[in-house]
Amino acid sequence: MTGLNTFWYCFKQGLKSIKRNILFSMASVATVAACIFLFSLFYSIVLNVQHITKEAETTVGITVFFDEGLSEERKAEIGEDIMSQPGIKAMNYISAEEAWDNFKTDYFGENSEELAEAFADDNPLATSDNYEIFLENISDQQAMVQYIQGLEGVREVNYSNAVVSAMSGMNRVISILSGAIIIVLIAVAVFLISNTISVAAAFRKRENEIMKLIGATNFMIRAPFVVEGVIIGFAGAVIPLAAIYFIYKEAAAYVVNHYLQYTRLFELIPLGEIFPGIVAVAMVLGVGMGFLVSFFTIRKHLKV
Repeated sequence: MTGLNTFWYCFKQGLKSIKRNILFSMASVATVAACIFLFSLFYSIVLNVQHITKEAETTVGITVFFDEGLSEERKAEIGEDIMSQPGIKAMNYISAEEAWDNFKTDYFGENSEELAEAFADDNPLATSDNYEIFLENISDQQAMVQYIQGLEGVREVNYSNAVVSAMSGMNRVISILSGAIIIVLIAVAVFLISNTISVAAAFRKRENEIMKLIGATNFMIRAPFVVEGVIIGFAGAVIPLAAIYFIYKEAAAYVVNHYLQYTRLFELIPLGEIFPGIVAVAMVLGVGMGFLVSFFTIRKHLKV
């Protein structure tokens, strides 16, 4: 029997076994699908939370204001002290004039010049020159703020720690919850696939004994059961992938339509970037689970 004929024989026998034990097979597929769906869902959520946190590191900065009347030399020294610290990604000096121009643009919009004429040449933000600092790792923010607050000549340090702390906490909760749920579902899936293969082996016990007597190898006897497990795992991976593709596509479109016009902080990872990774993980998990469980189950229960 050629390699192609062998493969075709094992494939047909695997399909026949699935049809013969359709209820067990459907239950196994459904459990594997549920496991991979939740895994893919939480996987995409965790990646996006990490992505948003990383974006926050580049958009959420520390603003350092100086004591009134502080000399330019001392401001420069403060800047050198800050830049000497590890973990600084970028630092910009914002003059009082730039701060006023930014304020006018942000709050007065297109009519900034007309509405600001009431102030004439009097800059209401004359003492608002500052350093704007961005860190390599946002988790170092608290330590950096404490260091800067201890520098002589620093009047105030503004930073946004609540948002980043909330996202980091959410990331940890999602990771722990998803891990626990997936472990439970994998255990159930392993149990159902193992039972399905065991029932199939019991149905074909007499047939396998006859095949052994006429010279069939252990591989020819066991391979159809492994194929059955792989088919179950493959089907259990394809179904949730289709659902995840649709859900993620709709979620990304919703975020674009409702949030990106206000802030880019909640921009999701593009579908084309995240989905190939989800497909790879789902296929490895589904097909790998089907193969390993069926392989070891048939070796344990089919003594031929």
